[in-house]
Amino acid sequence: MTAPESPGLDVDKFFAARLYAVRVRPYLATALFALHIVESRRVPTMCVDRYWRCYASPAFVAHMPVEELAGVLVHEVSHLLRDHHGRGERFAREHELTGPGERLRMNIAADFEINDDIFDDALVRPESAITAADIDLPEGKLMEEYLREFRFTAYTPAMAWLDCGSGADGMDREWDLGPDGADALTEQQRDAVRFRVAQGIIGRPGDAPQSWRRWADEALHPPQAWRDLLGGALRAALSASAAGEDYSYGRPARRAAGVPRVVLPSLRRTPPRVTVIVDTSASVSDSELGSALLEVAAIARAVGGRRDLVTVLSCDAPARIAHPLCAAEGIPLVGGGGTDLRTGFAQALRARPRPDVIVALTDAQTPWPSRKPPCRTVIGRFRRAGSWRRHDPDYVPDAPPTWARVVDIG
Repeated sequence: MTAPESPGLDVDKFFAARLYAVRVRPYLATALFALHIVESRRVPTMCVDRYWRCYASPAFVAHMPVEELAGVLVHEVSHLLRDHHGRGERFAREHELTGPGERLRMNIAADFEINDDIFDDALVRPESAITAADIDLPEGKLMEEYLREFRFTAYTPAMAWLDCGSGADGMDREWDLGPDGADALTEQQRDAVRFRVAQGIIGRPGDAPQSWRRWADEALHPPQAWRDLLGGALRAALSASAAGEDYSYGRPARRAAGVPRVVLPSLRRTPPRVTVIVDTSASVSDSELGSALLEVAAIARAVGGRRDLVTVLSCDAPARIAHPLCAAEGIPLVGGGGTDLRTGFAQALRARPRPDVIVALTDAQTPWPSRKPPCRTVIGRFRRAGSWRRHDPDYVPDAPPTWARVVDIG
């Protein structure tokens, strides 16, 4: 006599939970309907892979009430939308983390990032859901921040059962169907789902928690690498017409033969000279000054390593002494007062030979020259949450001039 087969996945209950999740979290509808359901008896509870398959244990689905199952679905799809598998792999490479123990720690950290604000009266929090508060950590942080702040302690052994799948930590599981299996979403399809969800969140103000709104803003407007932007702006300025160009009689012009008894000068291109104005006012932090010195070194490399072509000028309200980079072992950044970079621009333009490019590294809380300098200008602006002035809390700085290329740094 053969044993009776255990019942399969209750698909109707699963679909009912998904409809409930869509009703209470309508901005996640595109993502919830993009999930492909795969019945698996090897899965402890429910998990996802990076290709947007949701593996569900029939026993787990049968045990969970519909409202709690909806919360689990929202939780799992949140791992995929926030790219926890890709972020986990990058973090593991950068910090040389290997082994299932570290992947479990990534899964826990990813759950901390998600669970602090996705549940409320409309979406029931499952009893098994963990939060950062469970191990006395502050809520509202990202997975990477939690990974830096906690290790396995006496609090965490109870979390060892946790397994949200390769979609949460990037490590393949034995039940994963892989990229060539059925119903796998391509990279373009996954990006399209994220884009549609982000559009839904931005288009429905007030409905989504702040963490989801921050995620949507980054999904629609991904941050660019500021060092690449600053380097590109500098290279464009150095290669622009008239940068490092002047007429010279040392070599006659090719057209001189057409004008007898007249010596015509030829246009000669010399290596461009760069003056870096570093804002050393009190509103600029020590870390920002350190970043400025790093950028000075990068600028020297951009001009072919010719340190004699780079001059550094520190400036708060008065402009300080201009230091050729080749003449100083360490560039002294003197200041700490108010901010007026107009004096720095004026001193830079008085130098002989005059610079071909001026780079200003500043927090941008300064007056700007009223006239465009006769050379290319790049402004590296230290990124700030707001303005600062000791005696005027309502101070709003002038916007950088339109004739300068502005790059936010930091």
